[in-house]
Amino acid sequence: MKMALLDVCRLSAWVKEDEFSADKASVDKVNHFNFAAHRQEFAVPVGIDPVEFLKPLSSSDGVEGVKIRLSHGTTTLAFKFQHGVMVAVDSRASAGSYIATQYVNKVIEINPYLLGTMSGSAADCMYWMKWLAKECRVYKLRNKERISVSAASKLLANMMVGYRGMGLSMGTMVCGWDKKGPGLYYVDDSGLRMGGNMFSTGCGNAYAYGVMDSGYRHDLSVPEAYDLAQRAIFHATHRDAYTGGIINMYHMREDGWIKVSQDDVGDLYHQFASEKK
Repeated sequence: MKMALLDVCRLSAWVKEDEFSADKASVDKVNHFNFAAHRQEFAVPVGIDPVEFLKPLSSSDGVEGVKIRLSHGTTTLAFKFQHGVMVAVDSRASAGSYIATQYVNKVIEINPYLLGTMSGSAADCMYWMKWLAKECRVYKLRNKERISVSAASKLLANMMVGYRGMGLSMGTMVCGWDKKGPGLYYVDDSGLRMGGNMFSTGCGNAYAYGVMDSGYRHDLSVPEAYDLAQRAIFHATHRDAYTGGIINMYHMREDGWIKVSQDDVGDLYHQFASEKK
């Protein structure tokens, strides 16, 4: 009965000794990207190379009048200090020159000891961070221990390398706590991966960096770190039209992350203005 069903569905060639072969699932191993058993791949028409197809539509010397321009804006930041990792983000999602919503949580809770931030295309960030969450869970089940922050960021970077040049738009920070202590890495859609003590992404990052550079120290106390992160995002929302809404702050500690606060930037404006008087 099983083999008859496979013959009807024309899948018998993929099955050998009752085992599914991911390699045989590919129609065209060179140009076809498919959904297979053990790896994530997108299905595209056979014979089309996504990179070459998108190049004239996205590069500066491409087809005149035909451009794929992703208009997006945000401000996210994360920095390490003596008590862990501080993460702060805005919540405004824009669609071109329009504000789509003011209530997007741009911190993705991968697991109790890992967080990721969203910058770029919301769909790309959420899709790939969910894939990362799945891979981290599988790692823990197989190895009976949590994945390290370094390994989690490397997994995400490897996923991005496989789709380099295919139109993805993602810049994320992976932060967490493992055996080595607090960890912070930046990963983008080109597969770039960097470790560091402080990162900010999005079109408002220049304003956030200006505030953080003026007050950042590794020996910050917890209240000082909270205040610095909040003020950095607030000033970005004040100067950058694509950043705004609500400031969400998280603190990654040795016993896992906690959500610190969720404050409207309008209320913070009046609070900081009253402090100047």
